[in-house]
Amino acid sequence: MSRVNGDPHVAALLAALLDDVRAAHGRRLDLRVSHLRVLGACPVEGAGVGDLAARLGMTAQGCGQLVGRLVDSGHVEVRRDPDDGRARRVVRTPAGDDALTRFGEALVEVEAAWAARVGEDRYRAFRAVLGELGGS
Repeated sequence: MSRVNGDPHVAALLAALLDDVRAAHGRRLDLRVSHLRVLGACPVEGAGVGDLAARLGMTAQGCGQLVGRLVDSGHVEVRRDPDDGRARRVVRTPAGDDALTRFGEALVEVEAAWAARVGEDRYRAFRAVLGELGGS
């Protein structure tokens, strides 16, 4: 693990925590966290790839690659935009909705395990600090 002044680097610590999340969702899904971010950013009415990319802070090309994988796996469909026949809209399928539900369940499981490891009060403080740092 990479260290700064003898202590584990915060990025390495966060990566270890994300490994817990990946392991928990991996038992339920064959998707990466990046695919789940795209699914989560896709509103019920759907959105264009460019809009999804902007919501996620990524390039349209990168988002398009993730959308392509999600189309192949049946988690989203690409449909004609009803307001503009030339435009395309990415829409979650029932399989995509189910994947988000199962991922949410995995997160609850992971967070419960973390809280059990460090105690409810310390975990609540951890979440509050993450919220402040993450801007939410």
